[in-house]
Amino acid sequence: MNCCLFLPFMLGIPLLWPCFTAIEISTTEKVKHPAGSHLRVKRGWMWNQFFVPEEMNKTNYHIGQLRSDLDNGNNSFQYKLLGAGAGSIFVIDERTGDIYAIQKLDREERSLYTLRAQVIDSTTGRAVEPESEFVIRVSDINDNEPKFLDEPYEAIVPEMSPEGTFVIQVTASDADDPSSGNNARLLYSLLQGQPYFSIEPTTGVIRISSKMDRELQDEYWVIIQAKDMIGLPGALSGTTSVLIKLSDVNDNKPIFKESLYRLTVSESAPAGTSIGKIMAYDNDIGENAEMDYSIEDDSQTFDVITNNETQEGIVILKKEVDFEHQNQYRIRAIVKNRHVDEQLMEYHVEASTTFIRIQVEDEDEPPVFLLPYYLFEIFEESPHGSFVGMVSATDPDQRNSPIRYSMTRSRVFSIDDNGTIITTNPLDREISAWYNLSIIATEEYNVQQISAVPVYVQVLNINDHAPEFSEYYDTYVCENAGSGQIIQTISAVDRDESIEDHHFYFNLSVEDTKNSSFLIIDNEDNTAVILTNRTGFSLQEEPVFYISVLIADNGIPSLTSTNTLTVHICDCDDSGSTQTCRNKDLMLAMGFRTEVILAILISIMIIFGFIFLILGLKQRRKQTLFPEKGEDFRENIFRYDDEGGGEEDTEAFDIVALRTRTIMRERKTRKSAAAEIRSLYRQSLQVGPDSAIFRKFILEKLEEANTDPCAPPFDSLQTYAFEGTGSLAGSLSSLGSAVSDQDENYDYLNELGPRFKRLACMFGSAMQSNN
Repeated sequence: MNCCLFLPFMLGIPLLWPCFTAIEISTTEKVKHPAGSHLRVKRGWMWNQFFVPEEMNKTNYHIGQLRSDLDNGNNSFQYKLLGAGAGSIFVIDERTGDIYAIQKLDREERSLYTLRAQVIDSTTGRAVEPESEFVIRVSDINDNEPKFLDEPYEAIVPEMSPEGTFVIQVTASDADDPSSGNNARLLYSLLQGQPYFSIEPTTGVIRISSKMDRELQDEYWVIIQAKDMIGLPGALSGTTSVLIKLSDVNDNKPIFKESLYRLTVSESAPAGTSIGKIMAYDNDIGENAEMDYSIEDDSQTFDVITNNETQEGIVILKKEVDFEHQNQYRIRAIVKNRHVDEQLMEYHVEASTTFIRIQVEDEDEPPVFLLPYYLFEIFEESPHGSFVGMVSATDPDQRNSPIRYSMTRSRVFSIDDNGTIITTNPLDREISAWYNLSIIATEEYNVQQISAVPVYVQVLNINDHAPEFSEYYDTYVCENAGSGQIIQTISAVDRDESIEDHHFYFNLSVEDTKNSSFLIIDNEDNTAVILTNRTGFSLQEEPVFYISVLIADNGIPSLTSTNTLTVHICDCDDSGSTQTCRNKDLMLAMGFRTEVILAILISIMIIFGFIFLILGLKQRRKQTLFPEKGEDFRENIFRYDDEGGGEEDTEAFDIVALRTRTIMRERKTRKSAAAEIRSLYRQSLQVGPDSAIFRKFILEKLEEANTDPCAPPFDSLQTYAFEGTGSLAGSLSSLGSAVSDQDENYDYLNELGPRFKRLACMFGSAMQSNN
């Protein structure tokens, strides 16, 4: 079977496809005939493949024709198409075997269809030949534009990079068949980004074509185009955008904003005070913009430190300034980047500088002493008012205020307004060799401005203390001691201070030298030995000897003292040791001390016993006087029910104590005794202790006790002039007799009963005699 396939014009280019001939394969098979003969059967047809262009708009596009070699043209054969796409995409003319495409084909969706063909005898309905398989291939046309699949593109490249520096590579893809002509062959070009960037046409690699400065422009948008068919006319294209950012390099040095800064500082500002800020700007960013400030020529007064957060320079005071010494400073500050690569040093050859003018402000300062401390010397035993030394302070301010001086807490020295220190009491080096004083200087114009300076006074020694024994010596000598025997070694001390080492001289007094039983030898090392000057001593005749030892020092002038050495005669043992005598004395002393201690303890016990006895007696007396009081020290009323014996009775009450109270009740005009007694008598018969009069009396006593500052620390009511309402005679107290009327009539006493009869006779006769 033969078939030919012709393609129409494609894209205006006439194409002639060769005619494909079906490969006819003839096979001969030996079939055993029933009669035993063999029949050779010829098999006939087989097809290879067909081609059809994609995207054909023509419906029922004729692809080709299938025809069996057995078909003689009598239309007895029927062609059938089987397989994927048969009937839906491809159809066949059953009579002629022509194959048609009834739909558009897209090679990018499917480029190959495998179908089967069958020839059937329409009269018998049987297959004339077995099925044969063939292929329909969809041929490619340039119907897909290039596409960039990795969008968006973004790249970072350091600024000032040299030409040819790699930036990024972009890649586009074309869905067309790369084996079919130039449909999928791409070329890249730059639509936007010149003259800073370039692209390699075949690889899509973007490179830098000229240096760029980030400080001028920090990012660029580059547009890339990709065309297929190697850019020939009719080619399809696709574009993409690439964002290229420039990273910073340290290609800019910091520069001061101002060429001159003016700052002020108070002369009272302490070291370390911040007095102002300076600022430099750097077009770089991040680490490349970090900078360090410094002072040119290394100023001793000011310094600049960097604030790492704000990149400001903080001017600080290294040491205190003095307006009177210098009131203005001019310094030069330098700024440099902290991190600079070696290849970028060309941009940082000369550092930026600025001038700082600092004005010192005057302040009212305290007085300043000429010296930080003063050291004076004075000899001990100097007379009152002796000159010690002089201190001086001045006002550092321009007005130069006068200065007053004072001294704190000193009983030995004083200071006058001129700063002269004198003594006010004698000095004794042995008591105090040094005095630490504090002198205060105060400005007269502003007493708030004060300063203090330490003054050290050393008391110099004079030889005013004679040497003496360094200790108490307990010396013993045996009765049978021989002449020249050493019995004691002595030494001396001197409380004076000597410029040279102390040296003492030992001698006996003149009396002991002429007639002495002992000798002294100076060892010339501040010690001396005592020796016997005779043989034998008598404990009964002379049990104790007193030796006068003269000790002289090497002071100027030299002082000599007489010291008595007591030598005891001892009845030594056979060995000639005086230890037994020393032990006896020690025991005697211990016994004496024990007796003294016992006596002291007994005395203390007697004293405490006496004290306890007195306290016990007082306690018993209190309990006897106030049996109803007990332990309750609150509101109490002390009642005394005895009537008393008149003015001559001084045993019942202490009249002086009653009349010498700090606050006395206000004296009232005494009523007539007769009227008062009658009234009280009648009231006592009519009312009880809860009457208004009794309550009034109690309230008066309470008021008196409350206003008395000498009253005991508890509420009490002490009644002396009221006996209660139960007495027929009322009150007979004589406390108010001093203010009684002289012309009193005592005849009413006759009406009070037989008890008062004698009293009525006494007072009645007295009144008659007075009249």
